[in-house]
Amino acid sequence: MAFVAVYLIWGSTYLAIRFTIETLPPFLSAGLRFFVAGMVLYIFGRFKNKEPAPCRNHWISAFIAGGFLLLGGNGCVVWAEHFVPSGLAALFIAIVPLWMVLLEWGWHQTQRPSNGVFLGIGIGFVGVWLLMAPDLWHLGAHSIHLGGALLLLLASISWSIGSIYTRRADLPKSPFLSTAMQMIGGGVLLIVVGLAQREYAHFHITHFSAKSIMALLYLVLFGSLLAFTAYLWLLKNAGVARTSTYAFVNPVVAIFLGWVFAGEKLDLQTAIAAFFVLVAVIFITLYHKEPGKKAFS
Repeated sequence: MAFVAVYLIWGSTYLAIRFTIETLPPFLSAGLRFFVAGMVLYIFGRFKNKEPAPCRNHWISAFIAGGFLLLGGNGCVVWAEHFVPSGLAALFIAIVPLWMVLLEWGWHQTQRPSNGVFLGIGIGFVGVWLLMAPDLWHLGAHSIHLGGALLLLLASISWSIGSIYTRRADLPKSPFLSTAMQMIGGGVLLIVVGLAQREYAHFHITHFSAKSIMALLYLVLFGSLLAFTAYLWLLKNAGVARTSTYAFVNPVVAIFLGWVFAGEKLDLQTAIAAFFVLVAVIFITLYHKEPGKKAFS
């Protein structure tokens, strides 16, 4: 059930982000989303489950993880969705497993990835190139905002670093406290960036649409409290490769919802790129061998 929640809900968050930032300030709304969700989980963990208070090192680790996962990862996605469709944003984030395998190999000196994994990585980068390239074969009016694409690449790398860091970071053993503290840390950092950019100076509460407010509530309740908590739990208990399989479904769900509810179109070159990216993720997931586990052969 945890996998299903991550798959379906996370796929829908890209459209919810698009609706949120139509009238709400991007970094402040993202920061509020994670800070509120984090405080709810923290209070539940500390006072309902009677978890011990975290130490100073726990908070430092939580802010580092939150910085990579939420400020660098989610923050760049939120910013990029001003320039690129929500379905395309999800497609870029689908390459996270590529970075995670490479970073684990280089960072933690794990076993060299198999030839199948390297093949998947190569296919994935072809897909990324197709996404960022101009209309190569005149298959349709394929174009992408370069700045938005680079932000999404940065988001995928930052999210990958944060995901690997959390597996070995000095964090509370309680999944409630660990997740809560990372969301609080990331939320605070996002709010600081929003304040530094003076987002509050350009928005007024009377300009906020009901659709944006409902989308933000959806992100707090489902995108953060449910899906993000499930994701971090899976990282600890199911490993990187299995957890990364959410990348199979995320772009498909996001592209479909963007087409149905936001009128986003998928040109043929993007469809071909999506095929390459998804095939790459399948190769990496099937052929990646984690320590102590047998890879597909």
